[in-house]
Amino acid sequence: MNANSPAEPLHPDLSSRAAIHDLVVEFYREVVFDELLEQVFGEVAEVDWAAHIPVLVDYWCGILLGGQRTGGKMIAAHRRVHELQHIESEHCDRWYSLWVRCIDSRWSGPFAEHAASHAATLMSGLAKHVFDVPWTAPSRPSLPDSGETTTTSDAP
Repeated sequence: MNANSPAEPLHPDLSSRAAIHDLVVEFYREVVFDELLEQVFGEVAEVDWAAHIPVLVDYWCGILLGGQRTGGKMIAAHRRVHELQHIESEHCDRWYSLWVRCIDSRWSGPFAEHAASHAATLMSGLAKHVFDVPWTAPSRPSLPDSGETTTTSDAP
């Protein structure tokens, strides 16, 4: 490839339900084994993963691919967990960092960027309006094998 031609993407984009499913499963697998977050999801919220994963896949498909989105119960569910155990900014940092790490490890492109930016917006809103903690998304670290820096448009 010559220096003036655009770089080929390292990974496919999150442009299908199957890819979004894989992201959600991979991410929550990381959560289950995370020292900080597992206690919240497993012991406090007692998440039924078999029931919850399809809901999360539907949510992220709605965000990334368009279509019907359901989010009304999300605020109430997070508020209930926060009442049981105070959610702190460290929880928000860890959730967001794991999410973008999962995205960056296997996907790239406009849909992947939208998944990361929406997660930052989502967590900012939850932190402010539900958890009542100050939180801003940390900078996304570059992966060691990420190669060239690319710019993305604002399009989802």
